[in-house]
Amino acid sequence: MAKVTIIGAGAISAPKTFISDLLSYPEMDGITISLMDIDEQRLETIARIGEILQEDAAIDSTIEATTDRRRALDGADYVINVIHVGGAEPFENEIRIPERYGVKQAIGDTLGPGGVFRGLRTVPTLLELAEDMEELAPGAPLLNYTNPMAINCWAIDEATDVDVYGLCHSVQGTVSRIGQYVGAVENRDEAMAELDYWVAGINHLAWVLECRHGEKDLLEQLPEVMVDPDIYEQDTVRFEFFKHFGAFPTESSHHTSEYVPYFRTDQKVIDDMTGTGSAGRMPTATYLKGWLDSTDKGEIPLEELYDPADLTVGSSHEYPGQIVHSIETGQARRMNINVRNHDRLITNLPSEACVEVPCLVDGTGVKPCAVGDLPPQLAALNRSNIHVQEQAVRAILEGDREAVHRAMKLDPLTAAVLSLDEIHEMTEELLEANEKYLPALT
Repeated sequence: MAKVTIIGAGAISAPKTFISDLLSYPEMDGITISLMDIDEQRLETIARIGEILQEDAAIDSTIEATTDRRRALDGADYVINVIHVGGAEPFENEIRIPERYGVKQAIGDTLGPGGVFRGLRTVPTLLELAEDMEELAPGAPLLNYTNPMAINCWAIDEATDVDVYGLCHSVQGTVSRIGQYVGAVENRDEAMAELDYWVAGINHLAWVLECRHGEKDLLEQLPEVMVDPDIYEQDTVRFEFFKHFGAFPTESSHHTSEYVPYFRTDQKVIDDMTGTGSAGRMPTATYLKGWLDSTDKGEIPLEELYDPADLTVGSSHEYPGQIVHSIETGQARRMNINVRNHDRLITNLPSEACVEVPCLVDGTGVKPCAVGDLPPQLAALNRSNIHVQEQAVRAILEGDREAVHRAMKLDPLTAAVLSLDEIHEMTEELLEANEKYLPALT
């Protein structure tokens, strides 16, 4: 049976879900799950969680843990990546330095100053991981969860022979919200079981092109419900997108607000767009604050993180376990995955871009589906992000310092707030502050 390696397993929360998913399938009897992290304390915690889940499972399995990446990769059939590179210092710099200049990022892990510089410090490590995979786990797919998704997957695919697939849960979450807004479903479980949908674009800015509940077109019902203040306030930015561009994007209002020039230009605009609930949050640096609060997780006793009695095997809506199960058993599934656009899956986006499209997964592997043209206004919004990603990848792979500057100057949010000279100055300050975390740039 397959060996599945999780790199960055000390992230704890997501790896716990992946382990539970994998152990929930009877067909995975005999599976080996190799957990790898450089933080011994966090690794010990996730290993203990794995052992508790292993005891609850109805199948035989092997759980192993190591700080040696090469040992974890040796003989792996699948590799799941959830690493964070660099720790707190560069992350804070990527948020706080732009904030001083007036660029107020909500998350800062996908585009903008945060996304570009996170890519600069993350991709070199991912390339090392991919090189080890080429040697020790030839043919194994790399299932990547680490952001910035498009930059990371683009660079890995460009520079190595590893088959990399970018995975996210924003599509599942978005169609579930649409279903709940119009009253078709009550929760994500119902949404995944009952809704039919077709979604395509780029990671964190893909578009729900179709969403049906039986014979009912849920997108046709959105205009009727979004005028209700209680519903509108739950997803202000995404409802504004739907009103002005005719489509619902696949990340929360909080995330989506920083990929475009409309919603974070000054504090009043941010305050005006702030809604209710988790999807309606708009404050600056929310992800940074949450990430810093969670960095001590590995030092907290397991019993304070989770009640061991609640650590039971079950399936989630995350993709890694489903992909492994489909390839191993031949059970066909369709899911949205980030891949290069080489076959012009989306015909009005650049062929070199990393796109998020429906993919068929079965015993033959991952087969991306052709989408055709996006509505032109949606393709234009995607291209505004793709141009930033392309320059970031060039900066990383070619060591091109000027490409970093170009990426920052092309960023929609940054350009909406700062002049070119101000962007140049801010970029130089970020390069200096994070120099020890970045690849050599000339």
